[in-house]
Amino acid sequence: MSLLKRIESPADLKKLSRDQFPELCQEIRELIIEVVSHVGGHLASNLGVVELTVALQYLLNTPDDKIVWDTSNQAYTHKLLTGRREQFHTVRQFGGISGFCKREESIYDTFNAGHAGTGVSAAVGFVEAREQLGKSNKVVCVVGDGALTAGMTLEGLQHAGDMGRDCVVILNDNQMSISRNVGAISAYLNRTFTGEFYTRLREETSQLLETIPQIGEPVKRMAIRAEELAKGFLLPGLLFEELGFRYVGPIDGHNFEHLLPTLENVLKLKGPTLLHVITKKGLGFQPAMKNPVWFHACSPFDAKTGQPMKKPGHPSYSSIAAKTLIRQAKKDNRVVVITAAMCEGTGMSEFEKEFPSRLIDVGIAEQHAVTYAAGLAADNMRPVICMYSTFLQRAYDQVVHDVATQNLPVTFCIDRGGLVAEDGT
Repeated sequence: MSLLKRIESPADLKKLSRDQFPELCQEIRELIIEVVSHVGGHLASNLGVVELTVALQYLLNTPDDKIVWDTSNQAYTHKLLTGRREQFHTVRQFGGISGFCKREESIYDTFNAGHAGTGVSAAVGFVEAREQLGKSNKVVCVVGDGALTAGMTLEGLQHAGDMGRDCVVILNDNQMSISRNVGAISAYLNRTFTGEFYTRLREETSQLLETIPQIGEPVKRMAIRAEELAKGFLLPGLLFEELGFRYVGPIDGHNFEHLLPTLENVLKLKGPTLLHVITKKGLGFQPAMKNPVWFHACSPFDAKTGQPMKKPGHPSYSSIAAKTLIRQAKKDNRVVVITAAMCEGTGMSEFEKEFPSRLIDVGIAEQHAVTYAAGLAADNMRPVICMYSTFLQRAYDQVVHDVATQNLPVTFCIDRGGLVAEDGT
């Protein structure tokens, strides 16, 4: 019997030896590739978090301990380890299991998600509930590096740091956008900074300094600053330290020898902690590693070659929209296109190739995108916002207050609304 077939809940995962985890991860990847190749879905991001998910479910006591998956499109391994292996072939199908976390579906799904940027705030809510109810469970939030561009994520991090209560935010960095150094020095420093000896020495030194009149507190502040400076030179976490988090990382999210002991130490730390984990989108499937954008949310494909099953036919509405905007942009140099981390999804890649300086991707920041467009329009530009309807609802206030009430010439190209064609428009 395969290792995966032995697992009906995280309790079964704990019966395996750590040496068996690489084999289990291989089986998980093979099943995810097989199923997604038939039904479509989020492939690249899910292949990138297999080891991290296994490590979390192994070390935590879920569902008492809470894992909040920001966006939750990367939760396929989570579903496979929490009793939904037999139903996994129905993912995203009518009557099947959801492609995202869904509280009605499983007690292990702590929070419904689908939009990036909500995870940290929800996790802070779980932390507060734990304190109010007198519980002692752990709260962990897994957030992608892209979601750091969402203002709500930064608001949640600031609140968590200000509260100072025990929680762990895992930054799943699959774009190498924050740090490219995951070498031996980094691994050694992380083991040192999170180890029991260093943690105890840090706490006891702090307590001792507090007892020394007059000079104790200033010396303590100097020691903390020296530690921050050392980390700032050697590790890329000073921003999170300033927000009130203890920063750990970056570590290799696919190496259990680094991942398990570091995560084990982090879960014991007091106060808010951010663990920076480097992962590779599409790991285990070469086509997805080469083209993670297409395999982010893909249609059915040939599992051997990675080629789409359906050959392109008539032009999509998205490509027609792009070609129309290209024609308009050639006539009017005031035309600019704004997207919120959805250039490919909205079909604007063609526009970007033609006018790279006039395609502005603001990241996962829909509210900013709309008011940014309003500012452009107020100075006689002709901005066009290309966005999914479900994401535009985040910026409803900006549409009304910043665009409509001023009668500004902002064009909204909105897709994925109601009954839609194959490409969502």
